[in-house]
Amino acid sequence: MLGDKDAIANVAVKNIDVAKKFYEKTLGLIPVASEGGELIVYKTGNSRLNVYRSQYAGTNKATAVTWMVGDQIEEIVRALKAKGVASEHYDMPGLKVEGDIHVGHDMKVAWFKDPDGNIMNLVSR
Repeated sequence: MLGDKDAIANVAVKNIDVAKKFYEKTLGLIPVASEGGELIVYKTGNSRLNVYRSQYAGTNKATAVTWMVGDQIEEIVRALKAKGVASEHYDMPGLKVEGDIHVGHDMKVAWFKDPDGNIMNLVSR
């Protein structure tokens, strides 16, 4: 029923203006729609990301968004770090941390947070 349909991630933020700066200037996402200061829809690859204002922003303690970045992971992590984005380091079974990238299971993963504490990651397989 839904297997051939695109899914869209939704990320709650407290301040849409702060989020707009982060998602557009820091991450380089392109806005494609908005709803009066409450929602911004971003193009990211062939998908969309909804960023919306909510009083519950930052309460999710799990990864909210994943980007599959292939062999560009090191380059993207360096670029994010240069823009002031701190990497998150986690103790994950089977993964070892090399700099800001977790390596293991034939993949590389890097985590970071947006200004509201929403957890995001980059994955290379």
